[in-house]
Amino acid sequence: MSEQLKNLLILLAGIIVILLVVILLFSGKSTFRRFLSVFLDGQSSGGYDAGRRQTTVRTASENRDNNQKKSSGPVVEMATLIRKCDDRLRIIESTGKVEIKDARYELIFVTRKGRNVVIECSPEAYEKVPFNQQGSLTYKKNTLVKFKYYEDTVYN
Repeated sequence: MSEQLKNLLILLAGIIVILLVVILLFSGKSTFRRFLSVFLDGQSSGGYDAGRRQTTVRTASENRDNNQKKSSGPVVEMATLIRKCDDRLRIIESTGKVEIKDARYELIFVTRKGRNVVIECSPEAYEKVPFNQQGSLTYKKNTLVKFKYYEDTVYN
């Protein structure tokens, strides 16, 4: 074998080794990549930090930005109502006529896992769902289907 062919094979072997190291270090679940993301971003992307589970508390507006469950079918979870929000535009005309436009009613539940779930509902369901009552919450995307608790069942 000539000297040039030996050098070419050594160069190719070096390139293959470097590519394998890069693939192993920068794959999606590697600890090196998690460490690098913590170092660069200042936050952990893997969910574990120094051997302890990292928990984050999210506000309702942050949950509104994230889709709650990315399934197309209804989702059933045990949850407790912690907050009610309504957004209504009330128009009063000079004739005394009162009109409500763009009414939006939201219920904010906390699940057993501690995750806040923001659900849109009808005005009737908004009034009927009691605070601090644990029950079975059924919703599709971010719309209430039903909330079943010990004393009653509230449908949207």
